Amino acid sequence: MFGMARPDGTINAAEVYDVAEACDQTSEQVRSCLRRLVSEGLLHREGNGRQARYRTTPAGDRLRAGTLERHALAYRQDRRGRGWDGTWHLAAFAVPEDRRTARDRLRDRLLEAGGAVVHNGLYVSAHPWEEDVRATAEQLGVRDCLTLATADGLDVGGVRPARELATVLWPVEELAMSYQRFVDDHQPVLRGLRRLHDRHDRISDADFLPGALRMVMAFQRVFLRDPLLPPELLPRPWPGRAARELLMTSRRLALQLREEHERPALFAAFDDLVDQTL
Repeated sequence: MFGMARPDGTINAAEVYDVAEACDQTSEQVRSCLRRLVSEGLLHREGNGRQARYRTTPAGDRLRAGTLERHALAYRQDRRGRGWDGTWHLAAFAVPEDRRTARDRLRDRLLEAGGAVVHNGLYVSAHPWEEDVRATAEQLGVRDCLTLATADGLDVGGVRPARELATVLWPVEELAMSYQRFVDDHQPVLRGLRRLHDRHDRISDADFLPGALRMVMAFQRVFLRDPLLPPELLPRPWPGRAARELLMTSRRLALQLREEHERPALFAAFDDLVDQTL
């Protein structure tokens, strides 16, 4: 649903229904999804039915901004190819049992931010995360239980080289295989788009929208598990970069071939972000 949001966070219900129809989704499925997002405090509704307009709440803005920032970070790292300063960022906490819910939410946030478990209660990231971790701990009322530190060297179970440590702490090999499967599965899509381009053909929304949704969702299933480690910590060539290039190239070409240029563009915010990043 957030893929239909404009830069100001507004979502027109009529556009959502149009896209959903092209993707073989029913009106009831759309209504159910919108109701759930409103009940979860992620969207605010103005009006009713197809004429309604939704606006992201502060919580929705944070969720959407976090997703876009992950994509921006990935493409920035791909473009630069290097730049890690060699610093490990550590977070440790010992939260009492009577604040177990807060402890679990802090742990989940560290993992969502790409952190890895070093030992029980000790997490590490290759990216600066102190500001976000502090804010989360403050929000959960456990700032007094949190310790933050940085180190230019880390030894885990006798493993010290940074690239080897990455494979110990994060599922690098599994992610590489998942990204490679995405590339293998979707290379035919790009070849087909190029053939259409060469023949000066066009794509109807009945083909464009479902195809765009399937490809982005397949990518997201891998991407959301990716800690986005700096290139210095990854095998080369890294298939995650190839997957992003395939997604970006296919999407740009498909947008050029789209017949209904004036109709709502699914994931338009992603297009804007990639253009700004590159």
